[in-house]
Amino acid sequence: MSITASMVKELRERTGAGMMECKKALVETGGDLDAAAEALRKAGAAKADKKASRVAADGRVVIKANGSKAVITEVNSETDFVAKDENFVAFAEAVATAIAASGKTDIGSLADQDIGDGRTVETARTELIQKVGENISVRRAEIVENDGPIGAYTHGARIGAVVALDGGDESLARDIAMHVAAISPMCIDETGVPAEMLDREKRIFSEQAQESGKPAEIVEKMVNGKVAKFLKEITLVGQPFVKDDKQTVGQLLKSSGAKVVSFTRFEVGEGIEKKEENFADEVMKQIEEARKDD
Repeated sequence: MSITASMVKELRERTGAGMMECKKALVETGGDLDAAAEALRKAGAAKADKKASRVAADGRVVIKANGSKAVITEVNSETDFVAKDENFVAFAEAVATAIAASGKTDIGSLADQDIGDGRTVETARTELIQKVGENISVRRAEIVENDGPIGAYTHGARIGAVVALDGGDESLARDIAMHVAAISPMCIDETGVPAEMLDREKRIFSEQAQESGKPAEIVEKMVNGKVAKFLKEITLVGQPFVKDDKQTVGQLLKSSGAKVVSFTRFEVGEGIEKKEENFADEVMKQIEEARKDD
């Protein structure tokens, strides 16, 4: 059976695979579109398995906010180039929508969730890996629900923040989310600082102050002063507001009769150790892998 251009085109639209891969699959299956699509899916799954060990530390953060609910998720690729690809962007958006629809944030459970076009998240991910040639992963997701205002902010596609307030309005919540994205506080206030961290800092400050040789009461004041400064630096309410550093976030909230219920901040690749490689060596490595896949 002769393989026509229209058959190749239809198979490409169904699977997202490359033109030569589609033609090869059609030839091997005697022009059977369903069998060719299944063969490409299997090939895509095999490629996904081979690429699974490769570090995906780039990508994008997507936020979907609607009324009293917001979804924030991080989807990773290996390079910034693929992170900007329209197919990757569409996949990341579809994943966020699927999370909002299902209420699932467990990545394993999310794999079988429909993304709205008849495919599951895992099927779409596998097909995308086949298309772009990089490891793709859905790293994490969180759903924020609140009876009060919810604000969301993204800096480009690499940093995103969601803030839930008690009191205030959505405009204030968005401003606080912008601050969280920009300054990255550790917690809302000092009650959220881990005790072991605070003890460690106090010990360090005490040792530094004692080296000054000053009287014990002065040393105590020095330590207390440094601890207070440390807490202001790491807590949301203690930090100078990013849009007006003449007031702290705490002062801004108080003047608006509002409190922060929660905040969530995702930054692409944070906590992932990305292996530094020579660019030329990496290109040759990818060429060799492409040859093995053919």
